[in-house]
Amino acid sequence: MPDSSTDRATSSDPPSDLIECVATLTDGGVSSAQLVERALAAIEATQPTLNAFRVVRAEAARAEAAEADRRIAADERLPLLGVPVAIKDDVDLAEHPTSFGCPGHFVPKSEDCEMVRRLRDAGAVIVGKTNTPEVGLYPFTEGTAFGVTRNPWSLDHTPGGSSGGSAAAVAAGIVTAAVGSDGAGSVRIPAAWCNLVGVKPQRGRISTWPDRESFNGLTCIGPLTRTVADAALMLDVLSGNHPEDLHAPPPPSEPYAQALAHEPRPLRIALSLRHAYSGAPVHLHREIDAGVRRIGRLLAELGHTVTERHPSYGLMGLTLVARGESGVHEWVKRVPDRSLLDARTRSTARIGGVLAKTALPLARRLERRLQSRVGSIFHDVDVLITPTSASAPLPIGKTDGLSSWSTQQVIAGACPYAWPWNVLGWPGVSVPGGLTDDGLPFGVQLLGPANSETTLLSLAAELERVERWHERVAPHAVNFAGQH
Repeated sequence: MPDSSTDRATSSDPPSDLIECVATLTDGGVSSAQLVERALAAIEATQPTLNAFRVVRAEAARAEAAEADRRIAADERLPLLGVPVAIKDDVDLAEHPTSFGCPGHFVPKSEDCEMVRRLRDAGAVIVGKTNTPEVGLYPFTEGTAFGVTRNPWSLDHTPGGSSGGSAAAVAAGIVTAAVGSDGAGSVRIPAAWCNLVGVKPQRGRISTWPDRESFNGLTCIGPLTRTVADAALMLDVLSGNHPEDLHAPPPPSEPYAQALAHEPRPLRIALSLRHAYSGAPVHLHREIDAGVRRIGRLLAELGHTVTERHPSYGLMGLTLVARGESGVHEWVKRVPDRSLLDARTRSTARIGGVLAKTALPLARRLERRLQSRVGSIFHDVDVLITPTSASAPLPIGKTDGLSSWSTQQVIAGACPYAWPWNVLGWPGVSVPGGLTDDGLPFGVQLLGPANSETTLLSLAAELERVERWHERVAPHAVNFAGQH
C-alpha cells in the first residue's frame, strides 16, 4: 500500500471530496456560502505560489452561493447544488473571456458553452477559470500571459498540462473537482503528476459546443478529482450533447456513479510498457516502470487475468500532428494580437495551416484503419494498462529558450503514452500509481475500446479501495482555514 503518513483531515474539517461535499450541503452541515468563501480564500492564499487561476469570480460566486443556500433550504436537490468547482480557461463562460492561455485582450463571451450550461444546471458554483499553456500545446503550464503554475507536490515542478491549473486547484484542496480538456493527454498527465483521477471520456461524451468538435476530434473535456466516485459523478453531470455536435456516442446503460456500486467482473487485462513511435527518445522512469508492474500484480491478486501484451500502434503519430497542429492553426485565429504569442505557438500554427490543406484529410480517413489496428488487442482483452507518462513531473522551466522542435522532442519523450487514445477517440482513466523516492506523483492509465468508461471507472474504483491514494495530501495543499 502507498505511504499515507501525511496528516488527514479531521471530522471538523470541511469536506475534502466532492460526494462528501454534496452530502454535507444536503444535510445542513455546511453552507454553500461557507464552501465558496473557503475556496476563494484558498485561491487568494495560493496564487503567489501555485498560481492556478486566470479568472476568479469572487462576487458572482458569492451571489450564486447565496442563491444555492436558499434553494437547499427550500428542499431543492440537484447533483452539485452549491458546490464550488473550477473550469479551464479554454471553454466559454458568459461575461468572461476565453483566452486559452494566450496573452492579449479577449472580448468576454456572451453565452456559456454547453458544458458550462450543464454544470450550472446541476447547481455548481464556478469560482474561476484555471491556467493553461497557450492553446493547450504542452504538458506544462507556463506562459507569458499568466506566469508559471506550480505543482502542490513540489513548487519546483510543473503540475502538468495543459489542464495544469485545474489539477493544481484540486490537488491543493482549493476545490474538490475541476474540469479540464484532453487533446494529447492534457487531463490524464496532470492527474498523474498531481496524484489525481483524470478521465478522458469517449469522443463526444461531453459536448464541446459551440465547437462541433475540438481540434479535429482530438480534444475531449473531462473531470479531475481526488476519487473515482467524484469523477463518475462529474462525468454524469457533464455528459450529453448539443443537437449540432459532430460526435454523440450512445449513453451508458446506467449512470456512471451508480455503476460503481457493482464489483467489476474478472477482467482480461493487458499490461504494456511500450509506446507509440514519435521520433523522440523515450526513457521510462525506473520507478514508474516498477509502479505500473506493481499495479499489474495487484490487479492479478484482485482476481483479474493480467498478461504483458502490446498494441500495434504503427505510425499513428503522423495523424496526431496533422490533426493537432491544424487545430492550433484554426484556434489562433481567435487571438486578438497574434504577435504576442510565443514564437513556438506561431510556428506550430504556421505548420498547421499547411497541414490543414495537405495532410489533415488523409489523417481523418486513416482513423478507422487505426482503430481496427490498435483495437485488435481488445478481441482478447478487456482493458489495457500503461504508464500515463514516461517521466515524473518536469522541472519548472524545462523548455525555456528551446525552439518549437526541441520543445516537442522533450514533451514527446516525457509523455508518449497518452496521445494515441486521442487519435482513436476512445476513453482512458489515469489513476495515481504512487510517489517516486523524491515524493513526486506518477500515474497509471486504464484504457479501453469505444464506450468503455463504465468498465474503466469500475476497475479504477476497485484499485482505489486498496490503494487509497486520496489519503495522500500534497505538501503545499491549503490548510482548512484557507491559509497556504
